[in-house]
Amino acid sequence: MFTPGINGIHEERSHVRAYQSALIVWIRLIGILRWLPVMIVATCFSVAARGQQNYLVDCSGANPNDFPTISSALAVAGPGSIVLVTGTCTENVTIWSGFNLNIGAWYGQTANIVGNVSINNSDSVFLYGLNVTNPAGDSFDVNNSHAVILDTCTGNGSLSYGLSANGGSDVTVEGTASFDGNGSEGINMGSNAIVSINDWAGSTDISNNRGPGVWLTSGSVFSTLGSTTIENNANAPGLTPSTAFGVSLFGASKAQIGTCYGPNVIQGNQAGGINLQENSEISLWNCGQPYQSLIHANGPVGISAGLGSQVTLYDDVQISGHTGPGVELWGKSQLYIFGANLISQNGTADDLRSAGVVVDGNSETYLRGGTISANEGPGMLVLVNSSADFTGATFTGNSGGTITCDSSAYMVSDLPGNHGAGINCRTPHNLGNRRSTWIGRPAIPDLSAQKKKDAWYRSVATPKN
Repeated sequence: MFTPGINGIHEERSHVRAYQSALIVWIRLIGILRWLPVMIVATCFSVAARGQQNYLVDCSGANPNDFPTISSALAVAGPGSIVLVTGTCTENVTIWSGFNLNIGAWYGQTANIVGNVSINNSDSVFLYGLNVTNPAGDSFDVNNSHAVILDTCTGNGSLSYGLSANGGSDVTVEGTASFDGNGSEGINMGSNAIVSINDWAGSTDISNNRGPGVWLTSGSVFSTLGSTTIENNANAPGLTPSTAFGVSLFGASKAQIGTCYGPNVIQGNQAGGINLQENSEISLWNCGQPYQSLIHANGPVGISAGLGSQVTLYDDVQISGHTGPGVELWGKSQLYIFGANLISQNGTADDLRSAGVVVDGNSETYLRGGTISANEGPGMLVLVNSSADFTGATFTGNSGGTITCDSSAYMVSDLPGNHGAGINCRTPHNLGNRRSTWIGRPAIPDLSAQKKKDAWYRSVATPKN
């Protein structure tokens, strides 16, 4: 019989120990694998429970079981969380890199914040029923954030802006909202920000601010689909010249003002109704509903467009009651009027530049329909290498007649060859009256996502009796 030596015995024992260790590991692994599905399910339920958790905030301190501030709740709230607020919270609320957060009052109620709400580098943040007043700065600041919704929120009475959006942020305002009585603009936008007022369930008021109602620059986009009032915005006493237009656009910005859910009113603003410069654009349009956009009694001008800017009026826009022109174009700008719009009762007697529409400085106006009536001065005053091209338009009751041009300006129209009284303008040829290429009014947008979100918040944030 072969008997192994000492080295052979050690080697054999080593193999046995290795086998035993491997067997033990394998047995343990089998046990782990058997429990792994249970562990995964438990972990998933744990994450889901945290993600859907409600955090209650009572800033009055009446309930010691609730968080005392919004900030303390946000410190532990994860994605998908709902922070429900009661009372008046005196704090600055800051959200950094948040995702799928919901913060607001109980559904149908409001909560007050004395301070600032700042949303930064975040995505899908929903705020409901928050009335924010900041004596030291802005009410709401949104920077580098997307899919931010302010539902039934207000930013009133703050030192600076009611809402500031920058850094390519997109913000939607819904429900009954207001940005009133602030020390500067009601809404301030820059750096390609987008603010959309989607008032399918209420109205928005942007009034009585110390500056423009809405101010945007650097490629920003502002829009409303109706039920928006922008009125009585004025500079602080003694500050001249006034810059307090209802809406001011600079730096290739754009604005869309539609009437899908109700009328829009831009009225009583100190410097004028709308001001756009630096290749900016604005369109006021009707989306097939029985509502108007009214630009009325805004001091010296209804709409002023300069430095390569563009104005489009598409059905049911009324511009009236200004001491100067209803629309003023200058610096190579354009006006396009299509459909049943009205420019009426603008201008001041004895003002040589008074008219329904003033077209100046290499600018152009194209009228395809519309009525220009009862203005002081001519219906259109065309100056300095500018032109008017119109067909299907109606001119009645303007104290200076239909149209007046200086020696450098021209008119192309559907008027008969013998123009007659009230028309003091040259026609260089009969090749004008370019056919409109308008492809039709915009459609009412799909609201299913907004309504679904509102219904979800109602279901999770309605107080239980």
